[in-house]
Amino acid sequence: MEANAVDHMSMWSLISNASLVVQLVMLTLVAASVTSWIMIFQRGNMLRAAKKSLDAFEERFWSGIDLAKLYRQAGSEPDPDSGLERIFRAGFKEFSRLCQQSGVVPDAVMEGVSRSMRVAISREEEKLEQSLPFLATVGSTSPYIGLFGTVWGIMNSFRGLAQVQQATLSTVAPGIAEALIATAIGLFAAIPAVIAYNRFAARGEMLIARYYTFADEFQAILHRKVHTSDA
Repeated sequence: MEANAVDHMSMWSLISNASLVVQLVMLTLVAASVTSWIMIFQRGNMLRAAKKSLDAFEERFWSGIDLAKLYRQAGSEPDPDSGLERIFRAGFKEFSRLCQQSGVVPDAVMEGVSRSMRVAISREEEKLEQSLPFLATVGSTSPYIGLFGTVWGIMNSFRGLAQVQQATLSTVAPGIAEALIATAIGLFAAIPAVIAYNRFAARGEMLIARYYTFADEFQAILHRKVHTSDA
């Protein structure tokens, strides 16, 4: 009898005996959790590659290499993970194009360079923010979805109690336990998503800040270059 009760209270037994609504809630939460974990691994790898490529390109940029040579190297062998390289290429391409036009004043050249780099940075920012809305949604809604399944399961449990003559712990426990599993799955889905969202958002902001810093420094170099050539 005791072994029977233990088997009846096993995790799989509780899930399989849950009502259809609670099972749908559990299935939704498991799907959200699996999807968020896939995104967590993908975004983690992407951010690590972006940080590594940023450091490598900054080292090349500040090594004293000629900017035109660096631009040709970046164009012939582009690094798909380097957002900083794309920002540099956008700025230097616009700088070269405007400098080749006759009658373009230095301020107009720098305005064009600044605009091109801002657009490039905005594109990199969009890439860094991909998946973050989904993780935020999973983190904020999963506990409530799980709670809905729990409330629904407990309601069904108490409705079932009305049909028996004598309510005992053994009759109440399975229904409440299967309902609480929905909340547990909701928290299991939400907690990693919230942690990942905060971590990725902070790392993305750090990369964007470094992009803007590089853009300012690069524009200062080009500003001196255009005014020297103009003089």
